[in-house]
Amino acid sequence: MNDRHLLPDEIDQLVDNEVGFGAASLKAHIDECTECRGKLDDTRAVADLIEKIPHLAPSHRFSERVMSEVPVLVPWHVAARNSVAQWLPGAGRSRKIAVIAGSAMAAVLALVTIALATQADLLLFAANVAVDRLREVAVAGVGGVVVNLFGEQTFNAVAQHGTLGFATAGGAMLLGLGAAFASLRALAASASRRRG
Repeated sequence: MNDRHLLPDEIDQLVDNEVGFGAASLKAHIDECTECRGKLDDTRAVADLIEKIPHLAPSHRFSERVMSEVPVLVPWHVAARNSVAQWLPGAGRSRKIAVIAGSAMAAVLALVTIALATQADLLLFAANVAVDRLREVAVAGVGGVVVNLFGEQTFNAVAQHGTLGFATAGGAMLLGLGAAFASLRALAASASRRRG
């Protein structure tokens, strides 16, 4: 007889009627040891009860309900493909026409992109012209406000300093407007306190 009792996995082997290396010595131990035989009988009784439990299967919509609650990350390329697939007709000649039209549009856009990319100097020139026009409009706008508010002499003094002069004049005007707004607000608050 062994000096030790059987381990739980050895008892499970006997319950499952597994045969293999060492199974004979486990059965011999069970024949001699009443404590291990009791454990084996208890484990068999539990296994028999488990087998008698009815096997339940989930509803056929169980997986749909679970997956509707699970946030699924869809890669951008899959989402784009699905969006395009929704707009394509189902089958037949109309689908072929849509694919041909889409391919033609993609080819035209690719050619236009390549043409613009190879004309980088033209794009640079157009960007410079746009920036110059925008600067002229801004300077003329600020200059018009300075002339109307402070007169021609002030405008000439500001213009001598260039863009820095116009920026300083604009900042001073904004500061003056802020101070005027704060003063009017303080007057309104003191008037309401006197009334109340």
